[in-house]
Amino acid sequence: MLKKINDFLAGVPATIVAGIFLLLDLVPHLMEEFGGSAVNFNFLPFDLAWVTVIISGIPILYLAVWRVIYNPGISKISSALLISIAMIAAIALGDLFAAGEVAWIMAIGEILEEKTTDRAKKGLKKLISLAPTQGRRIVGGKEELIPAEKISEGDILRILPGETIPVDGIIISGETSVDQSILTGESLPVDKAVGDSVFCGTINRFGSIDIRATKVGEDSSLQKLIRMVQEAEDKKAPMARIADVAASWLVPVALLIAVIAGIVTNDIVRAVTVLVVFCPCALVLATPTAIMAAIGQATKHGVIIKSGEALEKMGKVNTIAFDKTGTLTYGRLEVSDVISFDASIDENALLSMAASAEAKSEHPLGKAIVACAKTRNVPIMESDVFKMAAGKGIYAKIENRKLFCGNEAYLNENGVVLSEEIKQTIEALRSQGKASILAAEGTNCIGVLAMSDVLRPEAKAMVDRLHSMNTDIVLLTGDNQKTADYFARQVGIRQVRAQLLPEEKVSNITAIQNEGKDVCMIGDGVNDAPALKTANVGIAMGGLGSDIAVEAADVVLMSDDISKLPYLKRLSDATVKTVKFSIGLSMCINLLAVTLSVMGVLNPTTGALVHNAGSCFVVLIATLLYDRKFE
Repeated sequence: MLKKINDFLAGVPATIVAGIFLLLDLVPHLMEEFGGSAVNFNFLPFDLAWVTVIISGIPILYLAVWRVIYNPGISKISSALLISIAMIAAIALGDLFAAGEVAWIMAIGEILEEKTTDRAKKGLKKLISLAPTQGRRIVGGKEELIPAEKISEGDILRILPGETIPVDGIIISGETSVDQSILTGESLPVDKAVGDSVFCGTINRFGSIDIRATKVGEDSSLQKLIRMVQEAEDKKAPMARIADVAASWLVPVALLIAVIAGIVTNDIVRAVTVLVVFCPCALVLATPTAIMAAIGQATKHGVIIKSGEALEKMGKVNTIAFDKTGTLTYGRLEVSDVISFDASIDENALLSMAASAEAKSEHPLGKAIVACAKTRNVPIMESDVFKMAAGKGIYAKIENRKLFCGNEAYLNENGVVLSEEIKQTIEALRSQGKASILAAEGTNCIGVLAMSDVLRPEAKAMVDRLHSMNTDIVLLTGDNQKTADYFARQVGIRQVRAQLLPEEKVSNITAIQNEGKDVCMIGDGVNDAPALKTANVGIAMGGLGSDIAVEAADVVLMSDDISKLPYLKRLSDATVKTVKFSIGLSMCINLLAVTLSVMGVLNPTTGALVHNAGSCFVVLIATLLYDRKFE
């Protein structure tokens, strides 16, 4: 009950009310200070500042007492404790405005910090929701649906097209294509046959398969992925509060100076004034206001920064690791090459035949061919016969022409012999990171259609700019080595680590960190979530990216514009410098105000105003970040 009341008083609506009452109480003080006609509220049975003291003061007093009771060692002493002492001293002296002012400024700082560091954790829940709930077990030749948690190692399971694979296993019967993007980020389904491994949480796209369970429950790939995100989340400590770190020595120093000033001058007013001006409100505001301005600046450029910690760490980053699919590339397949091996068939004729054959296919490669034909206005004919061999290819009969489209093994099975020239062409396409579909009529291979992910046009310039900022670039991808090498060459990345599962991406990032480097990871898929969490800073592609990757990241590029990365790094550097400057300024103002308080130049009310002015200076400096140009 007490915590609920405290949370309500510390909330935005209550703090706004406290600020209004403090402003109303300030008017008569200013009029009296400058010799004007005093405006008073004598018709009220209480001083207006009491409202501010109660609303903003109780949460600070609660926090100070809680830390004294529960925090270990020197951390018992905090800025909240010093402000509580100053507030109580001002009340004892009868200066309610001074008490209300220091409490309200502190409350504003708390709200700003909370707004800038509060981080959503919905992504983990979404990841957990991907875990399969049941499986189709084969016992005595019969199928039975059982809960996923009851599947044991060695059980035989049947996975139908469109179903999610409930455990890790090995295929013992059937062929198919499996969408493994949740784990590897691969843009294409992977063809699977007897003896191949399949993983929990991946989706069986085409053929029916029987598997033997090898890893179940907490040992499965998906559960490991979930566990890695949880563990990485736990490693993320919140940004250290500079004011509370400084308070460990500010509180004793302030109390000592106040006591000495009171004894030497024999004036309790001077002692209380020292406590009021020594309150580190400007110090508390320095970090959250600069961060708020920087976050606002970044938002204008389509960059969402979730915490001040991310800004601080981004300025220290010296190594950036990229995923490929959906990050350096768009993550969509397009036909890049149409190569005819038959002089009597030109490119458009080959595309028309292949698209007509693939028109009823659900495979991404087949769909890409059909989409290309439609874009080029190439005619697509209706097939009389259509058959699909899952994970291999398709057969179609169109106008009495028998057409085969698929991989080398599929064409070989159907009596198509490939010449060395054709094999060399296929190998050349593979070296460029392209997926190929061979087309044959009867036993004659008539051509090949190659598909490739599309590189973002801004990728190379962005990598060059980061290199010029002395930043190392690494490509971490689940794609095969040749595809990874090809795209890395295109953008100028020299360090390439391919064919990585999520845990291998994490181990690679950890290895780089163990070399003493600060790593930023950029990705867009569910499979990137653990790596995003493990890196010092995680950046997700927000437009096309997975919701889970977005939630796991510290920074989100809403427009998927990776050219914003150099801008983000410069903004981070500027923010850290602004925070340091503001802290230095607040300390100088405090030192001057303390000196004037000891000399008797300031009283609690004027001291509170000077103290307030220091806070305003800090906020003003921070707001300059908002409109600064970083391009």
